Amino acid sequence: MKNPVPHIIANNTFWISPERCLFWEEQNSLIVADMHLGKTGHFRKSGIAVPQSVFKADLQRLMAQLYLFKAERLIIVGDFTHSTVNKELELFLKWRNDFSLLHIDLVKGNHDILADSWYHEANIKLHEWELLIDGFCFRHEDKRYKKNESADIKYTFTGHVHPSITLKGKGRQSLKFPCFYFAKEHCILPAFSRFTGTFKVQPEKGEPVFAISGDELMQVN
Repeated sequence: MKNPVPHIIANNTFWISPERCLFWEEQNSLIVADMHLGKTGHFRKSGIAVPQSVFKADLQRLMAQLYLFKAERLIIVGDFTHSTVNKELELFLKWRNDFSLLHIDLVKGNHDILADSWYHEANIKLHEWELLIDGFCFRHEDKRYKKNESADIKYTFTGHVHPSITLKGKGRQSLKFPCFYFAKEHCILPAFSRFTGTFKVQPEKGEPVFAISGDELMQVN
């Protein structure tokens, strides 16, 4: 499936994109997690020759998804940035000027360590722990994965772990793919950045999982 796929949660439609993001139709919002902007620049500062094209490709993909869905809002579920300020984050500020009317919400993750002033300069609204919109909860990390504590919370979206699923073939063949993992009361989003590691998830029977292979989606559970 190369085209986005609709997924219904609590009577709301979330379009699953093979470009590692969700589009929330009712709120006209694009949802991403773990962009890790500036990570390649951080590696280059340390003497590891990671090409800047990785960073530019992520921004181009984000721009393409915003145009595709005509989103008016961007919700980032943590780890938008990776470390300290570098040239790549300066380039993002220029990119931001081209999308000055886009409302951006950031639920801070463990890598979002820049001074609040930088996010304010980028016109990004910060949320320290969680963001609640019409009964849907957005958190970077929820280690407990318990039942939602409030009856007002319909469903929770998280990031942080960069989920993946392992598919086995004949013999001992196996392949690992980044994925969207929809548990009963929470979804773990894949890292938007392709320059990340992954963590293998183990879904229960009947919990939808959409693996990402290149520019295609595969529902595998």
